[in-house]
Amino acid sequence: MNAVSDAPVRIGLAGFGTVGSGLVTILERNADWIRRRLGRDLVLKKVLVRDVSKPRAVALPEGVALTADPDALVTDPEIDIVVELMGGIDAAFALIHKALHAGKHVVTANKALLAERGPELFALAAQKGLGLYYEASCAGAIPIVETLKESLAGNRIKSIIGILNGTANYILSSMSDKGLPFADALRKAQELGYAEADPTLDIEGLDAAHKLILLIRLAYGQNLPLSRLFVEGITRVTPEDIRFAGEFGYTIKLIGQVHEAGGKLVAGVCPMLVHQDFLLASVKGAYNAVRVEGDAAGSILLHGRGAGDLPTGSAVLADIMALSRAGMTPNNTGFVTEPLPDADVLDLDDAVCPHYIHFTVKDQAGVMAAISKSMGVHGVSIRQAVQKGEPEDGYVPIVFLTHEAPERAIRGVLDDAADMAFIKPGTVHFRVL
Repeated sequence: MNAVSDAPVRIGLAGFGTVGSGLVTILERNADWIRRRLGRDLVLKKVLVRDVSKPRAVALPEGVALTADPDALVTDPEIDIVVELMGGIDAAFALIHKALHAGKHVVTANKALLAERGPELFALAAQKGLGLYYEASCAGAIPIVETLKESLAGNRIKSIIGILNGTANYILSSMSDKGLPFADALRKAQELGYAEADPTLDIEGLDAAHKLILLIRLAYGQNLPLSRLFVEGITRVTPEDIRFAGEFGYTIKLIGQVHEAGGKLVAGVCPMLVHQDFLLASVKGAYNAVRVEGDAAGSILLHGRGAGDLPTGSAVLADIMALSRAGMTPNNTGFVTEPLPDADVLDLDDAVCPHYIHFTVKDQAGVMAAISKSMGVHGVSIRQAVQKGEPEDGYVPIVFLTHEAPERAIRGVLDDAADMAFIKPGTVHFRVL
């Protein structure tokens, strides 16, 4: 980058969609404020798009060139920072790889790329002494990346618990507040632009999983392959289970979490019952929240918009400004060791937490006793058991809350239930935070 501290920093932007448009808007609107903070100008020089003739919702500043050639950003000697907001894996990887080889810092919001191929890119950035910054990849405007890299760098992180996907949280909030079935809540989210036409990444938990992988890397200095992370989406959540959870004092949220147990990491993404006394339970709509517990700092909760043009553009701009400060040494992963070691992950069977189990059973004597006996055999202690509602087609729901139990014990109970003729298939099981 230009060695003169007051020289302008020139930016090559790849992708001019929602987030790219938000970034351009903030750069123009807050130019004077940025100069006061930074002591130099941020100048957008080139923008990479698929179709240079397509009309744009946000006008580019005078003199900014549109290009469909990725190499135009990489080979331009005046461009200091390449900002990748294209999304996807292969093309984005190629662009970032070339940019780092060309000696340019990189800012990206691409959580999927960094979750799946991050170690390669971080190793290259470390080799070149360049910045690869990614605040916008995790939870939109929430500054969780910088918090873990810098503010809590002296802490051993005991746990991270987060609502990491605004689409899923909007859907579950709509189901809780309005009693909507899953399909109707999803449709409303799509109408409002919170959910994509193909919402798979959001509703199956994969978007939150990508973010959790990055947070684990930052918090524990370990690489956890996505293939080793337990991931479960929200498609099986029903208004009935939300109502039952509420009667027990809980709400259902899609939670990404990690903590240490016996020197190993316990991590996963899944719907969980969150007690209504917890602050996370009150996070509504398309918002994200992350609770971090450090051994020195204690518990900290960060809350804010998890997506959108200006919130995410704000996070991208923060990275650009950090990389534009003269004399700074890039801090990409928060650790000096590169490559980072692979994570030592606790086997899911050994993971321990309370559980919620909803059986639908024939309305006959002996059912509760048979289920309770199975739980006893597998060492599962019952905290609460309630038979709810009137018989429908001869069946009634029975809901159990357990004390802490290992996953393998719960699976044993569910396997037993599958063989009990008086239990209807489709038993519902959620974990309790």
